[in-house]
Amino acid sequence: MKLKTYAKSVITVAIAATLAQGAVAAHAAVSSTLELESTGEKHAMVYPPLNQIIGDEFLPKLDFFFEKILTEGEGLTLDGTQAFTGKDKFLPGKIAIGLSYLLLNTPQDSPQFERYLQGYRDIADITIDKRNETWGIYYYMSALNRLKQAGLLDKAISQETLNKLKEKTDWRQFVNQENFSLIDLPTNYYGVAFSIARLRYLLGWEDKADSEKLLQKMMDHYRAYSGEYGFSDETNGQGRFDRYSILLIGEICQRFIETGMEVTPQMKQWLRNSVDVILVRLNEEGHGFSYGRSIGAYGDTSFLEVLSAAAYLDVLTPEEKDMAYAFAARATERYVDFWFDEEMQSVNLWDKGRTTDAYRGKHRILGENLSLSHQMIYTANLWKEMGYKDKIPTNDFEDWLEELPKAAVTWFAKGDYDRALVTYRDQGHVISLPLINGGKSKHDQNPYYPIPFSNGMLEGTPDESYPQLLPRFTLGDGTELIPAAFIRNVETTRKGDTVTVTYRQDEVDRIGERNPIKDDRLTVDTRYELSPGQITREDTYQATDNLDVSNIRMVFASFSEDASVEGNTVTFGEGDVTTFSVTGLDNCQVEDIDGQPPYRSPVGPMQTLFTCESANVNLGDPLTISWTVKYTQ
Repeated sequence: MKLKTYAKSVITVAIAATLAQGAVAAHAAVSSTLELESTGEKHAMVYPPLNQIIGDEFLPKLDFFFEKILTEGEGLTLDGTQAFTGKDKFLPGKIAIGLSYLLLNTPQDSPQFERYLQGYRDIADITIDKRNETWGIYYYMSALNRLKQAGLLDKAISQETLNKLKEKTDWRQFVNQENFSLIDLPTNYYGVAFSIARLRYLLGWEDKADSEKLLQKMMDHYRAYSGEYGFSDETNGQGRFDRYSILLIGEICQRFIETGMEVTPQMKQWLRNSVDVILVRLNEEGHGFSYGRSIGAYGDTSFLEVLSAAAYLDVLTPEEKDMAYAFAARATERYVDFWFDEEMQSVNLWDKGRTTDAYRGKHRILGENLSLSHQMIYTANLWKEMGYKDKIPTNDFEDWLEELPKAAVTWFAKGDYDRALVTYRDQGHVISLPLINGGKSKHDQNPYYPIPFSNGMLEGTPDESYPQLLPRFTLGDGTELIPAAFIRNVETTRKGDTVTVTYRQDEVDRIGERNPIKDDRLTVDTRYELSPGQITREDTYQATDNLDVSNIRMVFASFSEDASVEGNTVTFGEGDVTTFSVTGLDNCQVEDIDGQPPYRSPVGPMQTLFTCESANVNLGDPLTISWTVKYTQ
């Protein structure tokens, strides 16, 4: 959704509609495509209250899925994809939590309520024997707890199905009971296990001893692998810091809020660390994270989960609360306007040039609709509890964004290797430079490369390893090397509006294995300059011996179009990126790709591929490879 501007007359109409006819009318008024300039004074788009977006957009969508499940049952298809194949291992839980909002948001004297109540019972009976693991168990337990709090549990779930759920929804399925370690799962699943145990205790299905042990295990692990900076390593010490490193403490705090536990001062400090990363990344269009795994729509909702928890726990200042609420309205509208595809009658993470991690493949289409709706609704409910019901987001958000720091550096770890995130704000662009290491299974995938990312302008492709903005060296012996994982000596300086980042790698990353492998035959010093409208990267490579290199290849897959090439420079006639130039490689060529695999992104198809390479290079002398990207501000 592109930023729209409105004159005072539109704002006046919207406010009048709110007062006279309620916020639904205001939603219609401000969501129109009108753009007036009668006064010559511009204003940012006026968004409706968050609870109205939920009522107008999300509950009707949930009603659609409710009817579809009841009508089609196990044969349900959505956009041609079968839902109940067993491939979505979280589906019954997502159905339970998603559809619970129909019960919880419908007055019990409404004719619709009995329809929802009976339908919910029927759907629970239909899905009780379907595969449901980890996150699915948590979602189901959360739904049951919410229904119990509303006095609806015994009415919404038959006793026979409830008895089965007591056996099936157990954290012991994925936790070693001897030492309370996770069974082949990433570290964020400690939070899932704890949440399930805590909810089982609240439902009276077990005592609280095990939930307390899991809580201690989770917090000990967080302390051990978050280090002095308070961000959780996604691995057991390999140093992978991505979206989840910032989101995890928000999720943990949300579980404490959900189950009535007191959040500790230490947790609030960790939460504030995550808030500081997110606030400097807020934007008019509702974008979230643009690098790492599980981004796209979930990159957006990550911001909502952290900010709503922080606001609820008074970790935000009053002004920050208002701005976080304004962003939440934008991100929620972005889901409606961008992520949800009316033609598909579904969220679209997979088609029309979009793509996501295989983990979130289209076999999970029904579950993704329900879990994303859940994240939007439960965070909106927190804002409602905080007194923001029917509140139109502040008109000062755009001005506030202009006052945010031009640049920020977030440290995740220092030591043998440095892990950091550089954020650079340039007009409407929020540019990320993650120096984070993909670690196990992710190190050679370009969403984890130490390259700049900016939503809709500079992107990678989930699960893909084409050398986006990063040279790949193929040696004479067939070894492939990239300068990605072993970053040391990160230094940042700022002069005016220019930020310089330098670092060194004494070993580069030998790819082809699950884990990054050090290869010290090649070293590299890297220098970035981020300045208004321009980013430059310069690498100086040095071989420890005469190194036989059969090929060096680097690509830039771009959203820009109408390309023309002169030497090693490509100029674009359309798109945010206007030029891209390379030095140090011999031959460059351009081709139209129109989103052909693998050149897709979470937000849509890349259009142009610019490839530069050199063959048969002997690295007896230092080799400098540099590139510069220029973009519209």
